[in-house]
This record gives sequence, structure tokens and C-alpha cells, in this order.
Amino acid sequence: MEFIAEAIDIKEIGLRAKAAAAVLARKTSADKNAALLAIADALEANTLSILEANQQDLELAARNGVDPIWIRDRINLETRMAGIIADVRKVAELPDPVGEVLLDRTLDNGLQLVKRRTPLGVLGTIYESRPNVTVDVSTLALKTSNAVILRGGSDVLYSNMRLTDVMQDVLAAHDFPAESIQYIRSTDRRYVREMLRLYEYIDMIIPRGGNGLHTFCRENSSIPVITGGIGVCHIYVDEGAQLDKVLPVLDNAKTQRPAVCNSMETLLVHRSIAAELLPQVVDQLGAAGVEFHAGERAYQIVGDDERVLPASAEDFDTEWYNLTLNLKVVDDVDEAIAHIGRHGTQHSDSILTETAERAERFLNQVDSAAVYWNASTRFTDGSAMGMGAEVAISTQKLHARGPMALKELTTYKWIVKGDYTTRA
Repeated sequence: MEFIAEAIDIKEIGLRAKAAAAVLARKTSADKNAALLAIADALEANTLSILEANQQDLELAARNGVDPIWIRDRINLETRMAGIIADVRKVAELPDPVGEVLLDRTLDNGLQLVKRRTPLGVLGTIYESRPNVTVDVSTLALKTSNAVILRGGSDVLYSNMRLTDVMQDVLAAHDFPAESIQYIRSTDRRYVREMLRLYEYIDMIIPRGGNGLHTFCRENSSIPVITGGIGVCHIYVDEGAQLDKVLPVLDNAKTQRPAVCNSMETLLVHRSIAAELLPQVVDQLGAAGVEFHAGERAYQIVGDDERVLPASAEDFDTEWYNLTLNLKVVDDVDEAIAHIGRHGTQHSDSILTETAERAERFLNQVDSAAVYWNASTRFTDGSAMGMGAEVAISTQKLHARGPMALKELTTYKWIVKGDYTTRA
């Protein structure tokens, strides 16, 4: 689908966003929370019209042959509206990080130094599918007094425009600039390139999508870019793990929502339990429609099952976004750590073990944004981690890592107070 609106003045959008951010910086926490609760109420009241817009996107996706799993996990809002609305209310309940004092001390010369949280200013978010991102980013930005410019994918254009309209109406009714949340209402890709050059107005670019989008933003942006969300996630099952408890974790990590970035793509199994565990994995997950790509030693164990194919070298570097799972047998936790170091994307990786020493080695040596011990990787999510929502999962190390929620959308300033003090 291509939707070309009348010519859009991206610079004017940037100007309006910067002006809106200046107004937002003066709003109190009570003002922002009232607006957020009103947005939640409005989303609830307008759910029918939002789902009607979403249905247009769903029909277009089906006609274009989009994978049904992708449609279910990334486009369809029908089962997600209640959760989206609940997350908005959760954001309103959370403490406002703006104005938080991070440090307060007085030097020997009498100068008082205060390090205080402040908004970033204007956020630019470029994303594919997932219309819930429109609400998540907008409400987190509002809570942290940031304006936001949104550019979503062509496959959710109608959903995103309707969601934006609902939120802008609420802002205007509550004496907030409607331009605090702006959506680029065109699928013309030239506006993405123009947006990446608005360094005078946008303070941070946050892409959410595939590797191609992230690479494009890094290579073409004159604005700092936070990248992440590419999830080649692993679970390693160690010798001595309780296999009756392992299978539900593996099932959850792969089949609950296979098209999201925190789903498991590769299962690593200790050689001593592989012959017992792998057939159970193929039986249980295979019943849910999973297809398996097995490394050499794993294929020797389960390769006679028609759902199991030999893995290619590239498979272990692939984020499948579907019901495909790589299988590999390893000698020990050190080989598992080494495999993750070669093939992982520093997103989310887990060890299932009863041995604390090996768990700590895994947790300390796997260099990912989130590492788990005896838990599914599916918890790498702002809402699941009690943050209300997130704008992205950052897999880099500056300026934020892991779920980017309220505090990650702030910076800080130094406030220095003296008594007509001069430097000696």
C-alpha cells in the first residue's frame, strides 16, 4: 500500500514539535497525569473506531500476502486494546522522573552542585507495524515532557492516524499543544530521510523495526540514534535442569508471540541431556506448529522427524519472526556462552539450570541487555518489567540499554549555585 498525502513540510513539523516541547517543560506532573488518564478514557471510548481503522490495515495486509503470524502479533489491535489502555493508566501512576535530583553536594568553596533530570526535548520515532507503539511512545513522551514526531509503517497507516487523532483531541482539550504528538501521514519514504536530517529540532531518533531500518537510520541520520530490538535470543538448558519445568518455559519463549523481538530463536542444550530433552521439545513445540533447524549433533538425535531440517550456517544468525527454532547441542555452559557471543544480538538470553555457579557465569559473561536465570526471554518488555511501557528495547550501551521507559527518555543538567563566587 502506498499513501501519498499532500506535500508535507517536515521542517514545519520540527518547528512545531520544538515549540510544543518548550510548553511541555512547564507542565506539572499533575497536568500530565490528568492528560494521560484522559487519553486512556478517550482510547476506551473510541475503541470501535480505532478497530475499524485497524481492520482496514488488516484487510490490506491479508491482500498483500503478509504472514498471518505477523498480522496477529504486529498489526492486529483487537486483543490488545485493553492492554494498551491499561499501560497508559500505568504510566500516569508512575513517578515523574523530570526534576528528580540525582546529586546534591556543596564544594569546599561554597558552590552547590545539583544534578537534575530534564526532558530530552523532541523524540523522532520511525517504526514498522505495531500500532501500539504509537500510543506507547506518545504517552511516555508526554509523561517526560518530550514532544514526539512519529513515522509508522505503511501496513498500519490507518490505525496510526486514528490513534493520533484521538490523542491530539485530548491534548487540545487539556490545554496541551496538539503538536506534542505529530504523525507523518504519508508512506512516501523521502520523509524518513528528511526526518533524519532535522538535527535542529529532533534530539534523538528511535527506530523500531528490522535490521534494514536500523542500518538506514544509522547511516543517514545527523541526529543521535538509539538502535535495538533485533532479537536473536537464546535459551541454554544446562545439565541437571528440571526438564518438567524446562518445557513450559521453552514453549512460552517460542510460541506465545513468535514474531516479537524477545522470542527465542535458538535453543542450546547440554550434550548430557540432549537425547532426552530434544525429542520432547520437537513433540511439544512441534504440535504448536514449530519447524526446527538442527545443528549436526541435534540433527543426529531428532533428524528423523519430518519437522526437523538440517540447519545452515546462516540460520543461527537469523531472527525468524515466525515459528522456526534453531536447535544446537553444546558441551557445556562455556560453549553456550561462546555461541551466543558469535551469533547473538545482545538482546535477551537465558540459562535454565539448578547450578548457581554456572548461572552466575552465564549472567556475568553473556553481554546482552537482559540476561535470565530460569525464566523465559519474553519478559524483556517495559510493561512486563513494571515500567508501564517502552519506546524500544535498546541493545546498545549509550545512552540507554534494555527497555527504554520514562527515565531513559530524560537527560540531566548541572545546576550550580554560588554567592557571587569566582574561581581562584
